[in-house]
Amino acid sequence: MNLQAPAEIANYIGGSFRKPTNGKYLDNINPATGEVYSKTPDSDEQDVNLAYEAADTAFEKWSITPAEERFKILNKIAELIDQNLEALALAETNDNGKPLWLSRKVDIPRASSNFRFFATALMHFSTESHNMENKAINYTLRQPIGVVGCISPWNLPLYLFTWKIAPALAAGNCVVAKPSEVTPMTAYLLAVICKEAGLPDGVLNIIHGGGKDCGSAIVKHPHIKAVSFTGSTRAGKDIATIAAPMFKKLSLELGGKNPNIIFADCDWEKMMRTTVQSSFANQGQICLCGSRILVEETIYEKFKEEFLARVKKLSVGDPLDENTKQGAVVSKLHFDKVMSCIELAKQEGGKILYGGEVIKPEGRCAEGYFIQPTVIEGLNAQCRTNMEEIFGPVVTLQSFKTEDEALALANTSDYGLSATIWTQDVTRANRVAAKVQSGIIWVNCWLLRDLRTPFGGFKNSGVGREGGWEALRFFTEQKNVCIEL
Repeated sequence: MNLQAPAEIANYIGGSFRKPTNGKYLDNINPATGEVYSKTPDSDEQDVNLAYEAADTAFEKWSITPAEERFKILNKIAELIDQNLEALALAETNDNGKPLWLSRKVDIPRASSNFRFFATALMHFSTESHNMENKAINYTLRQPIGVVGCISPWNLPLYLFTWKIAPALAAGNCVVAKPSEVTPMTAYLLAVICKEAGLPDGVLNIIHGGGKDCGSAIVKHPHIKAVSFTGSTRAGKDIATIAAPMFKKLSLELGGKNPNIIFADCDWEKMMRTTVQSSFANQGQICLCGSRILVEETIYEKFKEEFLARVKKLSVGDPLDENTKQGAVVSKLHFDKVMSCIELAKQEGGKILYGGEVIKPEGRCAEGYFIQPTVIEGLNAQCRTNMEEIFGPVVTLQSFKTEDEALALANTSDYGLSATIWTQDVTRANRVAAKVQSGIIWVNCWLLRDLRTPFGGFKNSGVGREGGWEALRFFTEQKNVCIEL
């Protein structure tokens, strides 16, 4: 097959590519150039209703399709993603602004891994039985929910879109899915791949549009029985307000303000290399980035000097250049938000050690949305800069004297998604990991992911867990059957 990014994206409903019912479109802008390069549907409730009807019709057969048949189709989707790596990576970079090498190395391979993992997992998904000492036998059925909604963000477009869709389909559900309207292209191309792979019509429906008219219509739909959402905490609150009174199942993976805790006995070289990566990967637009760097006081000045030297070497520019380490942030709206956060840090008394400036590359990217990687110190733990998610190439530095002080700083945030701990003391590593209020803890590493493990956060970072059996459990309903002997 020959995947190509179209000038006009279509919705995918009931196995057909369709224009939005209202005839409205949004501009799809390449953030590296600032230019409109395609149009995406500005869908609304009408399109969501059509998608639901298609999904509901398909559910009866898909829900009872043997696991091995579902495995074959989902695994075929994974194979086709791998075969079209270059086209998908280029589409992701043009939509998102991230370096092309990053799309090739991380985003697209992870998308195929998501389908392959859950295709395999469904073959081993088991339930329990309980014997009541010759009185009765209880066994548990796990059955697909029905039609579910999946809403994904713009920072890792295909990566996180498939993270939701793959387990929902594997469990036997039919899906109405909405990618971010800011980065719609790879979701459209996924629809083309699913058609080629033989996924039955109506099993997956992809609707493009904004959160106000399209996303909310999915959440509000009376017959969409579960919603899996990844995005901002603000949007997550809005979704919960609507869905909770309707008794929908909810999985909300929200923001993070993650601490990176560095003790003096760390593996210095590995820590430095990884900390630069965990600070600025994907322009800092990963919910797992370590945006609050906490450094033991005895090594603080040494850390600061070397960290700044390495950050200054991060080349910012054209995402298609293989030497580029930092691409464009995703949109003009987000660019303005990040720059306003940097200005706020200055007003709060923060010292910009490096960065904080707009970059204007020469050539085709002269009008793109580029920001220097930015390092700030001198702020207290409770200031807005250290409490609110910026979601851009901005980190703050804070020092601590004791382990207890490090824990207090780490746990100050209202968020609790992830944390990184750097120490060679295994006892301290276990002790600190148990006390940090985050759902994901990395010790002497970052973003090392096993898809079998639960993924999610504490506090304002969300509700529920994704990944592994947790995802398949979310997308199924339990039913206990008790038979008297």
